[in-house]
Amino acid sequence: MTPKTINITYRILTALYVLAMLGDAFGGITHQKEGVLNMQHLQYPIYMMTIMGVAKLLGALAILQTKFIAIKEWAFSGFTISFIGALWSRIYMGDGIGLVLPPVIMLLITVVYYFLWKKFLQLKAAN
Repeated sequence: MTPKTINITYRILTALYVLAMLGDAFGGITHQKEGVLNMQHLQYPIYMMTIMGVAKLLGALAILQTKFIAIKEWAFSGFTISFIGALWSRIYMGDGIGLVLPPVIMLLITVVYYFLWKKFLQLKAAN
């Protein structure tokens, strides 16, 4: 990948990823009906939606900021743990592939995004 391609791809993926996490955060904080039904199905307490929603909101803000690398690393870790937990919860409950696949896809996107961020940082350091 050329430096220009890495830069553009990183910025587009950042926007899409943050929008997805903000949407998920909003759904959790406001206890959207579909989320409540999912939490009941997975046998989690509904108040976890608020906790995870606030965590995802803070994680999205951490992804957007560029000053504190460690905070951004922790945000990536938190999202990774969240998606692994969602995947395991779906598998544990015996859910079909249609419900298991979304956390797998988001986990893969998170990993690709993380490594793209690292490439982006290398490019910035080289300039």
